[in-house]
Amino acid sequence: MGKKVVVGMSGGVDSSVAALLLKKQGYDVAGVTMQIWQEESPAVTAEQGGCCGYDAAADARRVAEVLDIPHYVMNFRREFKEKVMDYFVAEYLAGRTPNPCIACNRYVKWESLLHRSLEIGADYIATGHYARIVRLENGRYAVKNAVTAKKDQTYALYSLTQEQLAHTLMPVGDHSKEEIRQLAEEAGLPVAHKPDSQEICFIPDNDYAAFIDREAGDQVPKPGNFVTKDGQVLGRHMGITHYTVGQRKGLNLAMGHPVFVTEIRPETDEVVIGEADEVFGTSLVCDHINYMGMEDLGEPRDVLAKIRYAHGGERCVIEKIGEDQIRCTFTKPVRAITPGQAVVFYEDGCVLGGGTIVSAEVIS
Repeated sequence: MGKKVVVGMSGGVDSSVAALLLKKQGYDVAGVTMQIWQEESPAVTAEQGGCCGYDAAADARRVAEVLDIPHYVMNFRREFKEKVMDYFVAEYLAGRTPNPCIACNRYVKWESLLHRSLEIGADYIATGHYARIVRLENGRYAVKNAVTAKKDQTYALYSLTQEQLAHTLMPVGDHSKEEIRQLAEEAGLPVAHKPDSQEICFIPDNDYAAFIDREAGDQVPKPGNFVTKDGQVLGRHMGITHYTVGQRKGLNLAMGHPVFVTEIRPETDEVVIGEADEVFGTSLVCDHINYMGMEDLGEPRDVLAKIRYAHGGERCVIEKIGEDQIRCTFTKPVRAITPGQAVVFYEDGCVLGGGTIVSAEVIS
């Protein structure tokens, strides 16, 4: 019998094929669907979908039957509420734009699932992420870009620890999406052509502001002023949770030309509006650093940095400016450096580390 691996099965094709590939490789595979946020009736969760809802568990169970592997549902609602949903709301209330998938990966899909899996005797957990895990010459583990750039998910995995990476398998990263669907079809998996989930799982209608309003209670931000960077009032806005840096649509400002959100000021409930060139920044400061491919940052280092999931990356120099702070100075100005988002550092396609953006220096 091969080593035991628990595959986090979301009911989608990627995690299903991850289980398929690992079974073919001789692992003793078990599937687990994580019940995380839904507390409604099965009828409601079936209608709303999401990556870990009622339908997801049912689809994962059908896949497990085809693969002849055991399947379980584990309840992670408490962890997800605290580490992902509450964090998401708190960040928006503070004028920042969080990435809940990064928090979910670190604290729920890995920390909680790995802990429970090791407790029941598993050697590894596995997921359907498009990324690869490598051991670098310095002995450290890192996630490496998937073979298909358009599906690469390494950005959302930068916060994983060495311990987590040492006990993780990511077999999907060696394949393209087309290959994954073909493998699923050849194996007779019922999810071979299931569409990818696009929205945040706990906000299936994509209305972030309405969700925050429901969750924040009496902390819901009040309407405030749109202002220029020097304080000139341009109009009224609906509340800071409706906006993010770089936003152009939905401002309802009659300026005669496109304008953009350049800053959010939660202490005064102001949303700062600027011209297109004011959205570009030359440097940023980040904290909550997670070192992955490098143990620490000594001397300044030239790296490729991504400031959002869909960002292609830009060359920059990173330097440590505090015990838990790094400044990143870009070779070329980058658009919409957004506090709350992650900045992730790469070298030769491997993640060196990353952090949470605190502030940006915008071109004046």
